[in-house]
Amino acid sequence: MSDADLPRLLSLRTAVPSHVLEQREVMENAIGLFRAAYPDLDRLLPIYLNAAIGTRHSCVPLNWYLEPHGLKERSQLFVQHSLDLMAEATERCLEELNLGLDDLDAIVVVSTSGIATPSLDALLIERMQLPRTITRLPVFGLGCAGGVIGLARAAQMARAMPGKRVLCLVVELCGLTFRAHDMSKSNLVATALFGDGAAAAILSTEGEGPAVIASGEHTFPNTLDVMGWRIEDDGFGVLFSRDIPAIVRNQFRKALDGFLGRFDLPFGSFGEFLCHPGGAKVIDALEEVLEQPAGAFDVARTVLRRYGNMSAATVLFVLEAARANAQANHSRRLLSSLGPGFTAAFLALDPP
Repeated sequence: MSDADLPRLLSLRTAVPSHVLEQREVMENAIGLFRAAYPDLDRLLPIYLNAAIGTRHSCVPLNWYLEPHGLKERSQLFVQHSLDLMAEATERCLEELNLGLDDLDAIVVVSTSGIATPSLDALLIERMQLPRTITRLPVFGLGCAGGVIGLARAAQMARAMPGKRVLCLVVELCGLTFRAHDMSKSNLVATALFGDGAAAAILSTEGEGPAVIASGEHTFPNTLDVMGWRIEDDGFGVLFSRDIPAIVRNQFRKALDGFLGRFDLPFGSFGEFLCHPGGAKVIDALEEVLEQPAGAFDVARTVLRRYGNMSAATVLFVLEAARANAQANHSRRLLSSLGPGFTAAFLALDPP
């Protein structure tokens, strides 16, 4: 397709809730919760230091996590704080472009950390008084892959609606899924990783910004139990495998090469790889298989250290931070993330 037909990323902004969780304070509280279940808990505590996370943001204060909460309360908090963060990020995008609410033609909302019907996009239309004719696409279940896939779906909509503006929103409140009585190791590890955050992007075939030139996914066979949720009576039970770094080392590059081959994109044409920082070991594995020099993933590591793993939203925080580097903005970039399925998602961006 010609450059005039390409969907472009016109704006990208993020938002986080006000409560800041310090990693050491989280660890101290986790010791009180998990000590009885794990007599050898001291052996497991290095996960907090090895996670390479200093702070995270949360829509509820730390003491909220120490008490039991039902699905009804979690869902109410999810809707309330998701709408707050999505509205904030949307307003920042519109302000940057000097646009109004009536200038939006379509909305894509991605989230996997809570459920709502009517869906979040409908609730935001009512909250912000978005156009009543706006085209809606709510997306659930993509987990950490949702940031890349959501941006890809928004770009596809923008391409199918030339000249129209598509608002892409990704919001994850991972902290609300924590269940204080769940003594599983997955739940313990989750306390060291997950944070809350949201991102908004506006895409269109008209305007200035990096162009989305290709996107795609690869779902690996026999990996349905690698990552996801177990639906419990009081909410979501976290499910993820310790084998994720090994899967990255053994299978990610082949999936990436297949994607690049389908679009005739040489691996060497990319000046920067922006990957979802699911955890420190995952970043190490990605750096290895992508044959990147030391420091190439500093932006991802910085986002992980400041915000933790915000599931789908995290890779868009990485992209926002990378765009602040004016020199790197002249390079072709590859976004990637991994999520339930188990799926690798890819999106290629050309400089403006």
